[in-house]
Formats: sequence, C-alpha cells, structure tokens
Amino acid sequence: MAQNPENNGIRFLNPPTVEVRKKKYCRFKKAGIKYVDYKDPEFLKKFLNEQGKILPRRITGTSLKFQRKVAAAVKRARSLALLPYVTDLLK
Repeated sequence: MAQNPENNGIRFLNPPTVEVRKKKYCRFKKAGIKYVDYKDPEFLKKFLNEQGKILPRRITGTSLKFQRKVAAAVKRARSLALLPYVTDLLK
C-alpha cells in the first residue's frame, strides 16, 4: 500500500513569524541637535513616561551621550518647576 507523502502522519512546525522591528536611532544625531534645551518642556516630555520618570535608552534609542544630556535637562527643568517630579497622567 503506497502512502501519500503529504499524509504520512508527520507534522512539521510552521516557521516562527519574525517581526521586523524598526532600527532604533538617536533622534539627536539624525537631526543634528547639539544642545538639549531644558527650557522646552514639551520636547522633554517625549523622554518621560506617564509617571514622569525618564525613559531608558533601550526604549527611546537615544545614544549614551545625549541620554546624559536629556537626563540633566529633565532634572534642571524639574528644579525650575517646568516639569513635575511625580504625576499620575503626564501625557
């Protein structure tokens, strides 16, 4: 009795779906920004979560050099009361 090779009882796993993620980039290097202005709270809010915490590099894609500048700018803006230290719904 000849078996059909398609129905021989062997099941193959489907290859896992691979999501193509966008390459993270430093928006400062791409735009040619050299100075992070602490007096612009709307721009700095892009680097904060809803509670007001600074987002890490692995999420924003910011380079180490500019992540340090962003952190310093956020801390200065907080001390001048341009940004809150803690909040419930920032965005």
